[in-house]
Amino acid sequence: MGGETLMRKILDYGSRADPYPLYAELRRTPVSRQEDGSYAVSTYHELLALLHDPRITSTHKDREEAFGGQFPPSFIGMDPPEHDRVRGLAMRQFGPPHSPHRIHDMRGEMEATIRELIDAFPAGGEIDVVDAFAYPFPVTVICRLLGVPHEDEPKFRTWADELVASIDPRPGEDPSVRLREGAETRRELALYINDLIENGAGRSDGGMLFRLAADHDAEGGPLSRVELVVTAILLLIAGHETTVNLIANGVLTLLRRPDQWERLRREPEIAPRLVEELLRFEPPAQIILQRGALADIEIGGVTIPEGSVVAMVLASGNRDPKRFTDPDEFDPDRPDIEHLGFGSGVHSCFGAPLARLEAQIALTQLVRRLDNPRLLADPPPYRSSAVLRGPRHLPVAFDRVLP
Repeated sequence: MGGETLMRKILDYGSRADPYPLYAELRRTPVSRQEDGSYAVSTYHELLALLHDPRITSTHKDREEAFGGQFPPSFIGMDPPEHDRVRGLAMRQFGPPHSPHRIHDMRGEMEATIRELIDAFPAGGEIDVVDAFAYPFPVTVICRLLGVPHEDEPKFRTWADELVASIDPRPGEDPSVRLREGAETRRELALYINDLIENGAGRSDGGMLFRLAADHDAEGGPLSRVELVVTAILLLIAGHETTVNLIANGVLTLLRRPDQWERLRREPEIAPRLVEELLRFEPPAQIILQRGALADIEIGGVTIPEGSVVAMVLASGNRDPKRFTDPDEFDPDRPDIEHLGFGSGVHSCFGAPLARLEAQIALTQLVRRLDNPRLLADPPPYRSSAVLRGPRHLPVAFDRVLP
């Protein structure tokens, strides 16, 4: 198959269960021009170079118009210096250096949430790991982080589901219908977040939203109300959906490898390295579509012309044999787990510390408490998106839930 048609095949839903042979084929031409004039980059070192290249832009009017055009871009769709200002202000309330303990201090709440979810499993029988475990956990965590009242969490779950559906239409659906529905959901969510900030004005102890709104000490701050609302929506979508996929992909990967499932049960201390290898082996965000070239860029023996659209196939780079030994093997002991699962450069994943901790806790608790688990469908049904790739359902049978 020619490199110019491989991306079309990769994006086709029929390839969702196992795109990795196609990625291997794509890597034969590290930088390949596609039928529509865009360029696909698929090898590790070329991807890493472009992720740090200031000649690559993240600004795209088409993306915002697809979301209804009613909001300015979030910082993920901005370039420096504006990107750095908004992201820097948001990070002050999320992680180091200003809030170094924010994520770590949520560990107890996360563990309690996981226990409640597992306690609700039937005593013996079957569950859908996505619906009963991987999906509700991250949205509960993001609500607690933002400061959403407990009684409003079901609303957020509904909005998260609708927003994900708007960017991930099911096969055979008209995507424009989903996009219009997503735009309406964004309006509802924006009004709710605005009201939440108004009602919590002046509070600094009720969650990240209120601390961001009250942060007048930062240079260039605080965030405007619109910037704050858009950032909150970004955290809900990006922070939730990718973590759902990370946990579901993790459970699927471990159940396919009973020795690794048992090892994590016996040695929970390996969880951090296991999650890093999972981010390399089955990353939840597989492709960055629609970056743009601000100038001619020579890379991988090819010149990407100024104005071209660039697709970065991160999941392919994570399996590049020129970077990783035995890249198609899942090996938490490998010494070189420097993956692209969270991207790199100025747009490296804002929520990476949270996602890592959520996955470590979720997988460690699940392997400890499920007795004799086994997959009921392999491969399972996948979400339609090739970009945010993960199982839509993951039915698992087990004998009992251990205390």
